[in-house]
Amino acid sequence: MTTDNTSGNHSTQQEDSAMERRDLLKMTGAGIGALSVSSLLATVAKAEADIQLDSTWDKTFPKSDKVDHAKIAFKNRYGISLAADLYQPKDASGKLAAIIISGPFGAVKEQSSGLYAQTMAERGFVTLAFDPSYTGESGGEPRNVASPDINTEDFSAAVDFVGLLPNVDRERIGMIGICGWGGMALNAAAIDKRVKAVVASTMYDMTRVMSKGYNDSVTPEQRAETLEQLSQQRWADAENGTPAYGPVSLELSGGEPQFVVEYADYYKSTERGFHPRAINSNASWSLTTPLSFMNMPILTYIAEIAPRPLLLVHGEIAHSRYFSETAYEAAAEPKELMIIPGANHTDLYDQMDVIPFDKLTGFFEQHLA
Repeated sequence: MTTDNTSGNHSTQQEDSAMERRDLLKMTGAGIGALSVSSLLATVAKAEADIQLDSTWDKTFPKSDKVDHAKIAFKNRYGISLAADLYQPKDASGKLAAIIISGPFGAVKEQSSGLYAQTMAERGFVTLAFDPSYTGESGGEPRNVASPDINTEDFSAAVDFVGLLPNVDRERIGMIGICGWGGMALNAAAIDKRVKAVVASTMYDMTRVMSKGYNDSVTPEQRAETLEQLSQQRWADAENGTPAYGPVSLELSGGEPQFVVEYADYYKSTERGFHPRAINSNASWSLTTPLSFMNMPILTYIAEIAPRPLLLVHGEIAHSRYFSETAYEAAAEPKELMIIPGANHTDLYDQMDVIPFDKLTGFFEQHLA
């Protein structure tokens, strides 16, 4: 009986995926760029074959009646299938600008990035929010692993996808990275010249915080000790044939720093940001995830984003504000740092009266014109 139900559900999901691809073709203009559409749909079908997509609306925010939505998939340069949500303004015509969105670190597309994507689609952009490799509905084994290289590539793979949509002007593609994926978006924009404008909201540089600790407080001796622990963990993982994971994220016992409490207020609240597929809500990263971050400072070439524009947005009282301030100092013009009065780090995840959507809209309307 279980086998029959599973088979039926899988068949239904396949039918839903095929219908979404047909709807996608209609949304992007059936008579425009037939070769590109054919290639695009083949790519989507191949990527979907490797992963299982849930066709139900399971976001942490209400569905808008102002946009068309489709669940899609595509592959990155490493062959990993990425799951994504594509949002497009209803009844739009002509070539549109597009925005790629991901984050926060340890979140899924059903959370903050999806909220940003749907809201920006309401404002006239084609938007795509994706699950990074090894997380959410995206492919990759083992699960719950991050990589500054692969996750930077994820952003560029999303550019590949939206650039093939016949209703997208591939010369007008921007990015928004949130929290830890803010740093990844800046790294992707620096190397991928197809990206014409980039925003990092409540940005973390994950390579900096993992290698140097908060406020760069880790001593050389502490760093050496961490590397020794990570090296020994590799022996344990090799002997066990599987990576080890930490305890479930953000299970508080009291006495945690205020910013950790604020993370839990978002990720653990079913009224706010909890999602069962999010690492920060319901799981943990592999213990060796920091390894590839220790020697790979992703903002080394941030100045090479110029002459394309960069906007950094951060909360005034966010514990992470210094990441955006030092990134701003290192970046070249044109650049802007917008500080939101009274806002903490997670306010910029989902608080609609705090996230400066008017500013984001104006930024991309100007620079993706």
